[in-house]
Amino acid sequence: MHRPDIRPAMPAERISMDVKTVCLGMLTDGPASGYDMKKCFESSFGHFFPAGYGSIYPALAALARSGLVEFEKILQEGKPDRKVYSITEKGREELIRGLSNSDPSHKIRSEFLATLWFAHLMSEEHINTVIDGKLEEIEKFLHVIDQFPDCECDSAQKGALFVAGFGKHMASEFRKYIHNNRDMLTDEDEEQAVLAAVAQ
Repeated sequence: MHRPDIRPAMPAERISMDVKTVCLGMLTDGPASGYDMKKCFESSFGHFFPAGYGSIYPALAALARSGLVEFEKILQEGKPDRKVYSITEKGREELIRGLSNSDPSHKIRSEFLATLWFAHLMSEEHINTVIDGKLEEIEKFLHVIDQFPDCECDSAQKGALFVAGFGKHMASEFRKYIHNNRDMLTDEDEEQAVLAAVAQ
């Protein structure tokens, strides 16, 4: 008698979002060079998915080898040829596959927070330098977001607007928390009160 196969199904492969997938997504807005895409990463993806030339150009080269993008060389006088990339139909199919993950991860890796974890080992002057530097960085970021969607790569799609709004909200709350609680790191009496509260 035939026994039914009761082995559990293998879980579907988890597809992670990487630089190659993001590059494919950017190219749906139109052809772009590696430089154009670097500017796009800086202006729109910097607060949640940063990438530099060291990862963008290898990603584009891999996409081209796989037939997911194609490029045109544009001659420039006195400069290396400029490569302008376009997404292929195969690339659009791969992009859709890359967007199919229904449970994308959301990770935060902050050197700022890791540094301040050890504030008890730092001088008050250095703590204030670190905090003031972060506040200045936040202000610059909020200025960039306020220019959205007038930056180089965005076409004000609803997803881009949602992400920009999310980033602005997070940065604004980040700034608010720092302003309201920085004394915890520099005021000895406040520090003792915090330790007492944690102990309870």
